[in-house]
Amino acid sequence: MSRNIKLLQGNEACVEGAIYAGMRFYAGYPITPSTEIAEVSSVLLPRIGGKFIQMEDEIAGMAAAIGGSLAGLKSMTATSGPGLSLKLENLGYAYMTEIPVVVVDVQRSGPSTGLPTAPSQGDVMQARWGTHGDHPVIALSPISVRDTFDMTVKAFNFAEKYRMPVILLLDEVIGHMREKIEIPEPGELEVIDRKKPTCPPEEYKAYEYTDDLVPPMANFGKGYRYNVTGLFHDETGFPTNNTKEAERQLDRLMKKVSNNIDDIVIYEEYLLDDAEIMFISYGCMARSTKEAVNLLRKEGIKAGLFIAKTIWPFPEKQVKVLSEKINTIFVTEMNLGQIVLEVERIASKDAKVYGVNKSNGEYITPEEIINKVKGVL
Repeated sequence: MSRNIKLLQGNEACVEGAIYAGMRFYAGYPITPSTEIAEVSSVLLPRIGGKFIQMEDEIAGMAAAIGGSLAGLKSMTATSGPGLSLKLENLGYAYMTEIPVVVVDVQRSGPSTGLPTAPSQGDVMQARWGTHGDHPVIALSPISVRDTFDMTVKAFNFAEKYRMPVILLLDEVIGHMREKIEIPEPGELEVIDRKKPTCPPEEYKAYEYTDDLVPPMANFGKGYRYNVTGLFHDETGFPTNNTKEAERQLDRLMKKVSNNIDDIVIYEEYLLDDAEIMFISYGCMARSTKEAVNLLRKEGIKAGLFIAKTIWPFPEKQVKVLSEKINTIFVTEMNLGQIVLEVERIASKDAKVYGVNKSNGEYITPEEIINKVKGVL
């Protein structure tokens, strides 16, 4: 059997992974450093019967992706920092109305227009808290080009399985670097489709309370008529001012994620069995940090690495267990300290937590990481 091997950018691998997962609709607006995702989608989707549309702005791009998903197509949109800010209102709508859609954010240095071609990991808290109100969040962060392919498939699977938006947090380094990857054969990776109703149209409730808390989702306009609103609503989808009903709905939305943490949280551990200091990292910084671990080991310092691939919900259980064994933790990230706040919340009773940070658009090198460690130790 001939292998399907390609030399791809992370952004290109994202589109390949999306199509593998079943994406058939893309709507968006070009913005550096995510533009290749739109460009490649515009080329590949028409070849397989999919649809691509460039909208007039980021707000419309998010709205159109929501509409594509409501109509029954697996949908995606992509952007970068300021564009994600514009998408957030409609993203909140998608959380409330339980519409599966993948939102890719290829992070760049900011705030505002910032350094459009320089890397950053400054959107982590925007991904968690950017839209208003209480809402569930799933956000994934790949560490390589092949990992981008796999995490894109995972993002679609989580969106479809839990009927909600999923954010894929790339960064400029991952988005633009090229690596050789082998595209998996069909069926090699699990692909999940949304649950469809089995009842007659007249009995369908778009927001029914099911045992798994995820209502079946009918294709809008295919005989199953239902109301979709950003207001708190009952099982039929029509607005309600009943506070108990509102509480019940929000509780269900949150528990779709909180009841399935073990399914959603993805992570890697490296040389942690005998580690005396631990690094926590994600995205592009995982690779630099891994090299720092290797160099520290050569100097006799027993370092290990925890890589969070699911950023939200944060892998709290795993970090808590590790912090009870390893009392010095360094969090490496290309911002002035975002995930380090989560680690401090979880681990500060058992361990000392230090940030290794830079936010000027430059990559944090292994040598800079090592210097921080030696300065502390």
